[in-house]
Amino acid sequence: MNIMEIQNVQYAYDGKKKVLKGVSAQMEPGKMYAILGPSGCGKTTLLSLLGGLDSPGSGQILYQGEDIAKTGLAGHRRSHVAFIFQSYNLIDYLTPIENVALTSKLPPLLILEQLGLTAEEAKRNVLKLSGGQQQRVAIARALASDAQVILADEPTGNLDEDTAAEITSILKDSAHQAGKCVVVVTHSGELAKEADVVFRLRGGRLQGRAGV
Repeated sequence: MNIMEIQNVQYAYDGKKKVLKGVSAQMEPGKMYAILGPSGCGKTTLLSLLGGLDSPGSGQILYQGEDIAKTGLAGHRRSHVAFIFQSYNLIDYLTPIENVALTSKLPPLLILEQLGLTAEEAKRNVLKLSGGQQQRVAIARALASDAQVILADEPTGNLDEDTAAEITSILKDSAHQAGKCVVVVTHSGELAKEADVVFRLRGGRLQGRAGV
């Protein structure tokens, strides 16, 4: 059963430059999706629409069969989706434990340790962590929420090759083991190879296929 569906979505910047020209797609829980395409093609815009951060010019975004514009974008953002941003978007005066506690009903340290942080690292200010560690905190915060959809914008873009591979594996496990629907916008062919379905955004239209 689809958890999210994009129905003939169109979007234009400032009502002029059309970047999405009738995009349609279906997404299921338990799978990782990668969206590939050149810079400026609308990948991040599409992710924002899926997350209810913006509204399409026309068409619909459905969550479990219901139009999120009608059920409420704020409620969709709060309850249905969790974001992982390339810039992490952590609260920089808090520790990893405190950042994760904002979304988690479970002990934050347990989740952070599962993602490779030590108990000592989890108590540091997040600005004292490496980029890879900060990204792990951002992912832990997303996984700790009840949201069934994880939306990740270039989650490995700032990371070295080894750390990027670890983060990719975590995202893949989030889909396959935790049953989340994981949607990743990326330039990385290596990350895309691990996805169950790869969408390519070209000329404002979406083309998809299983694997790469």
